[in-house]
Amino acid sequence: MESPEACSSGEASPVAAERPSEAAALRALIDRVRAGEVDAAREVRRLTRASARHRRKLAPAVEPLVAMLRAGAPDAGEAALLALLNLAVRDERNKTKIVDAGALEPLLGYLQSSDLNLQEYATAALLTLSASSTNKPIISASGAIPLLVQVLKEGNPQAKNDAVMALYNLSTITDNLQAILAVQPIPPLIELLKGGKRSSKTADKCCALLESLLAFDQCRVALTSEEGGVLTVVEVLEEGSLQGREHAVGALLTMCESDRSKYRDLILNEGAIPGLLELTVHGTPKSRMKAHVLLDLLRNTPYSRSRLQPDTLENIVTNIASQIDGEDRGGKAKKMLAEMVKVSMEQSLRHLQRRASFA
Repeated sequence: MESPEACSSGEASPVAAERPSEAAALRALIDRVRAGEVDAAREVRRLTRASARHRRKLAPAVEPLVAMLRAGAPDAGEAALLALLNLAVRDERNKTKIVDAGALEPLLGYLQSSDLNLQEYATAALLTLSASSTNKPIISASGAIPLLVQVLKEGNPQAKNDAVMALYNLSTITDNLQAILAVQPIPPLIELLKGGKRSSKTADKCCALLESLLAFDQCRVALTSEEGGVLTVVEVLEEGSLQGREHAVGALLTMCESDRSKYRDLILNEGAIPGLLELTVHGTPKSRMKAHVLLDLLRNTPYSRSRLQPDTLENIVTNIASQIDGEDRGGKAKKMLAEMVKVSMEQSLRHLQRRASFA
């Protein structure tokens, strides 16, 4: 929530950091926070904006800031919330200290605020706090998951981005996946993917969350029922960042492995083959492995053979196969790739038409 620029006072030198005058000033500032001064909370926010040293030295301000947050006065609450957010950034001890001090209850209240700015700040704070492995089970038990999904549905753009990242953090606890699914996150996740850049960090986290959730039939049904749902994942497969593409191919592979006969044609119809072939060459090690497995699951298709001239097709297949390492250079790989390229070419016009309908 803060500017990346350092605060105007800058970082003090190690010698200056030990000056009694500075230590006294910081103690006085903490005392002012304890007295409930809103301006003091704003000063804590300013000093901790870009200073890890001040985050450490001002850690004693956490408890009085949480008390200010709980008091409920709008100006004081906002100032305290933003100061706590800065104190938590890149400081694991402060993250746990903020939760231990009782910040979750008022933060969850702000998640439900009609003031979208306060909702955004609270979502950012929960994102930061949920990065701590110690905090994750506490946040999960607090009832935050349904509220984060609600923000994902109705919040402003920044709040939606932060909500999906917070949900991803919480999804690393396996027991939370069912809790997330219970509040129907798939429509807003797909909507967020459709509306943003396929190569963004938000898209990465959306696909990472989908990859985990697709282990459940409830999620697979929801995704395939959502108009353009599988197609949107395929577009990340083709246009996403390296991490996003890794999660997108993982999501499609999870679907196909769960029920090959049910999902194979659906994935083929959305034109996944070109992106999968490219991943076998240019993806991360995990992407390449997943793409190979998924291609193998998709290769026996019900589509008729292509009318392309064999020599033209062979040139294409040879070019692709020549870029693939080691054991995949053999005749089996060429045969598999030939089948895949034929299918992708037969489907190209249909795929373009489908994409145009969702533009």
